[in-house]
Amino acid sequence: MEQLDILMKKFQDVSEHPEVQMKSYLSQGKKVVGCAPVYTPEEILHSMNIVPFGLWGADIEIEKAKSYFPAFICSITQSILELGMNGSYEGMSAILIPSLCDSLKCLGENWKYAVPHIPFIPMVYPQNRNSRGAKMYTHSNYSRVIEDLEKITGEKFSQESLAKSMGIYNEHNRLMRELDECLSDRPVLTAVERSAVYKSAYFMDKEIHSQWIQELLSLLKQSDRSPKNAMRIITTGIISDNKTFLSLLDQYGIAVVGDDMASESRQYRVDSERKDLPLLDLSEKFTRMGHCSVLFDEEKKRADLIVSMAIERKADAVLVVMTKFCDPEEFDYVIIKKACEKAGIRCHMIEQDRQMSTFEQTHTSLQTLVETNNILTEV
Repeated sequence: MEQLDILMKKFQDVSEHPEVQMKSYLSQGKKVVGCAPVYTPEEILHSMNIVPFGLWGADIEIEKAKSYFPAFICSITQSILELGMNGSYEGMSAILIPSLCDSLKCLGENWKYAVPHIPFIPMVYPQNRNSRGAKMYTHSNYSRVIEDLEKITGEKFSQESLAKSMGIYNEHNRLMRELDECLSDRPVLTAVERSAVYKSAYFMDKEIHSQWIQELLSLLKQSDRSPKNAMRIITTGIISDNKTFLSLLDQYGIAVVGDDMASESRQYRVDSERKDLPLLDLSEKFTRMGHCSVLFDEEKKRADLIVSMAIERKADAVLVVMTKFCDPEEFDYVIIKKACEKAGIRCHMIEQDRQMSTFEQTHTSLQTLVETNNILTEV
């Protein structure tokens, strides 16, 4: 087995078995805090010697959480609560949940009653972000989160430690952006492998993950793997880590040459800048974020970003991976589709749910996408 295959197996092992990773941290005496999507201030946790552990749910059947949620709500939040009620997060010191959409707000309130032994820490963000007031509001909420963390974990916060953690996260962001560009120029990883690289980052110390990414970049430059050339796509949505779905992309030879996924590249677009006290700088970082369905954007510039990415990376189509019952994404879909059509870019949508057990419809949809692309290419 060549070095690249060995490294990819390490990424896949972490992404497929996060419980092993969490138990390892706990056995070392480390405090672990769950971070629900999206944009939790991981740098604060890291600076306090706490492991930020990403919680994006899992592909499971929902049973216990149904007593708290209606059926027509995002399955990501449902599965997070289900896992909490099933004991999958035992050992965590707390869970940090931002209130960036209605489903996340419900998750936080339901968590307090369904999983009372793991404290819930709310993170409230301003939607109108581009003002000094928004920066100070975010700062005040970060300060309250820090107080909660100190009380629950016994760990202490310092501006100096935060500055170091922000540097570590900025470096990880840079490496993930470099990887994204590398895989756009030469898409030699399968969709399953690419997803494992991104997903593993939820569960690992960023220093270690950065080392793995550096090694991966070096190996990709030396690899003699042949890049896929059947079809190039940009993916957009909240999450697309279902292995059956990703295997279908690989089956049809579809190469992901860029993404606008909340669980993938959206995490790494904005760095912290050093201007003031570190906590103020981290607060200012959030005010500069955008191009996301759960962040208020009156002009919906996200659609322009997707079109520009598709053109720049010579994508054959934009694939919208729609999380079922995700209102913010559903509202954006119409705007994205119109923007793609105006630019002459095909826009194809498939719907996913954390409880999906059959993929015949997805299979047919992807087959149609590929066959249409083949016809247009021949013409």
